[in-house]
Amino acid sequence: MAISLTAVILLTTAVLMLSVELAAGYTFSSRLIHGFSDEAVSFWASKGKSMTWPKRESVEHMRLLLGNDWKRQRLKLGSQKQLLFPSEGSETHFYGNELSWLHYVWIDIGTPNTSFLVALDAGSDLLWLPCNCVQCAPLSSSYYSMLDKDLNEYSPARSSSSKHLSCSHQLCELGPNCPSPKEHCPYTVNYYSENTSSSGFLFEDQLHLTSVGGHEHQGSVLAPIVIGCGSKQSGNYLSGAAPDGVMGLGPGEISVPSLLAKSGFVPRSFSLCFGKSNSGTIFFGDKGPENQRRSSFVSLDGNYNTYVVEVQHYCVGGTCPKQSGFQALVDSGSSFTFLPSEIFTKVVTEFEEQMNATRLAIEDFPCCYKASPQGLPKIPSMKLLLAANQSFVIQNPMFTISSGQGDNFYCVGLLPIEGMIGIIGQNFMEGYRLVFDWENMKLGWSRSKCQDIDGTAKVSPTPPPSGLTSNPLPTTEQQRNPGGHAVAPAIAGKATPKPSAASLLAVSWHYTMSSLIFLLVVWLPYLI
Repeated sequence: MAISLTAVILLTTAVLMLSVELAAGYTFSSRLIHGFSDEAVSFWASKGKSMTWPKRESVEHMRLLLGNDWKRQRLKLGSQKQLLFPSEGSETHFYGNELSWLHYVWIDIGTPNTSFLVALDAGSDLLWLPCNCVQCAPLSSSYYSMLDKDLNEYSPARSSSSKHLSCSHQLCELGPNCPSPKEHCPYTVNYYSENTSSSGFLFEDQLHLTSVGGHEHQGSVLAPIVIGCGSKQSGNYLSGAAPDGVMGLGPGEISVPSLLAKSGFVPRSFSLCFGKSNSGTIFFGDKGPENQRRSSFVSLDGNYNTYVVEVQHYCVGGTCPKQSGFQALVDSGSSFTFLPSEIFTKVVTEFEEQMNATRLAIEDFPCCYKASPQGLPKIPSMKLLLAANQSFVIQNPMFTISSGQGDNFYCVGLLPIEGMIGIIGQNFMEGYRLVFDWENMKLGWSRSKCQDIDGTAKVSPTPPPSGLTSNPLPTTEQQRNPGGHAVAPAIAGKATPKPSAASLLAVSWHYTMSSLIFLLVVWLPYLI
């Protein structure tokens, strides 16, 4: 119906008067001529061009108009910005308890490329890899029953595109502690888990990516990024979590999404999708669908340095306990969801009343229920009400755990945490495509099976051909004064134009429109 209506409008609207009235009181007008009109035929005839038009209102004419509609539709779709994903493929992997319930993705780094299986962590910023190891986790596949190939250790000396970051670089956080600005920049990252850290030195190298969408055909992209050469790990990183490194996806200046945006590849936004089949996707530059729900990121202690949202109520079934609101870090690197202790008690009490079953504590999980031959009673629904009354429904709040003696238990993936800052972990993200849009300071989410974004094909990360898209890492000066779409407007702000600039803009706009109308008259038959 929409296409037929478009055709009728195009047939009946041969001449359109376009008037633009500026603040100064001047009125400019131009005639817009349809590409298949008699006037257009006369125009081309006067230029010595013999053009054959279909007879108006004929079947051929209608088909031509319909074909042009489809062309415009494709042009609109093609104007979307490109997405990037790792050259090994956009698919993420989940290995359960063996690799600490985290989601992973294969990436390729350096020249020649080396593959790494890195954990995805939206709660931190740095991409680090086991490197020149002094204290690292085992990397042999024989140590991990679910892996079919050995993990790798990064070696800067073996990558021709690797170079060290000096202490004088803007991204060197520990630079002021260096003996000399020319020294190699060290790093130390401490994580939420007790005594868990990674330390070493920072390098610049190239991340192999694949582009899809936009005006470009699918192809290879080399992106300069910063890598932590992690020679020493501790805590959980020695006992099953992220043995081959962590990709920090946070909004910090050193993270992969931030550096991709600063180099001009994609907007400062990415998506994670965690499916119910223990796999998902990751896309850089993804802004999400138009119909997704959104909630603003908020500051934490006055700083916008991580993905934090405002939870106004935590609801169980149709009940939303009073004073159940809190701020929550949206963290894909956290396997489970944590609530401030007081709110945790309220939620679990309400959940237990609605479950009408006896609650047990199994290992570290205080809210579990034993499975009977008849199964469990109906499990109450759960949802988070975020700012602006945006509802985030938990798709699957429970998981199963075995006692090792043949008994199975259903447990709520909730744990208490000290303080008033909660954590929305990846167990609550299941079944959603989450968009971390730092440009617009929004978290977006939409129901997804993680199969609704094209471009998951693997592209072999061969050495770059001539003309390959590859931008340099932003210089120190660019780091201090980033420009373009790489800066979140809510942080950087926008300069207000001077009055004199506004009047110039109005005149320039008029001449641009006049030129555009002329070009449409002359070139419309070729464009459509």
